[in-house]
Formats: sequence, structure tokens, C-alpha cells
Amino acid sequence: MEQTPEWIVNLQALGWDAAAKICVAAVLGAIIGLERVWKGHPAGLRTNLLIAISSCTFTIISIEGFPLQGSAQDTARVAAQIVTGVGFLGAGAVLRSEGHIRGLTTAASIWLVAALGMAVGTGLYFLAIFTTLLSIVLLVLLRPLSRRLELQAGEQSEGDEAD
Repeated sequence: MEQTPEWIVNLQALGWDAAAKICVAAVLGAIIGLERVWKGHPAGLRTNLLIAISSCTFTIISIEGFPLQGSAQDTARVAAQIVTGVGFLGAGAVLRSEGHIRGLTTAASIWLVAALGMAVGTGLYFLAIFTTLLSIVLLVLLRPLSRRLELQAGEQSEGDEAD
């Protein structure tokens, strides 16, 4: 009888630990997504939740499915590809019209949520929770200041065009 490879046994043994990580990533991604929905931006609750879950799952698979054994194993490959792939998603959120660029914060939140999922996937819960809370506080508190600065910049550029 053929013996099951060790990496398959490791993935099957993850069970509830992996499920808990994915649930934490989902909650943290949803928190960021709720802020985006609340402010009426694209890439809201479900999108951010799915990105967090996906990046967490990929990270768990990367660590557990490709353990560091021998010189050919590199768990960072999957993490690097998550960053690249999420950059592609973020690029889809950026819009340019009439000299204005919109969606950069949404694109950044997509990237953030992927990082949160990766942090949870590696078991760095404190880092993920702290980053989520700090991000929400900053997104909410800095919004009025950001709007005021954008309005001032718009008024200055209109004055420059009149010259």
C-alpha cells in the first residue's frame, strides 16, 4: 500500500486551526469593507472579505503545503504572487476622468486587506487586528482633512488656470 505524502497529511490535519484563521481574516476584511461601503466606495464588504479570505488561504497553503525542506522550497513565492495579483485587482479600482484620479484609497484598501489575510494566515493575529483598527481609525478620522485639502487644491488649480 502506498504511503500518503507528509504534506498532504499536514494539510488535512490543519482543520479547525485553519478554519479559525480564515474566519479571523474574513472578519478583518469585512471591517475594512464596511468602512468602504459606509463611504460609498467600490470594493466594499464582500470584495474585501473575499480578498482577505483568499490571501489567508493562499498563505496557509504556502506555509503548510510547501514546507521548507531542501533547497528548492520557497514559501515566499506564493506571498509574492498574492502581492502581484492583488495589485492587479487594485488597478481595476482606479479611475481617471477629466484630470481627476479616483479610487486610489480603494485600491490601497484592497492591498491592505490582502496583507491582513496573509498576516492571519501566518498566525500574526495581533499585527492583523492592530493594523485593521489603526486603518479604520485613520480612514475615518482623516477623511474630513483629506476632503478639505482636496478642495483647497482644486481651488488653487482653478486659480492657476485663470492666470
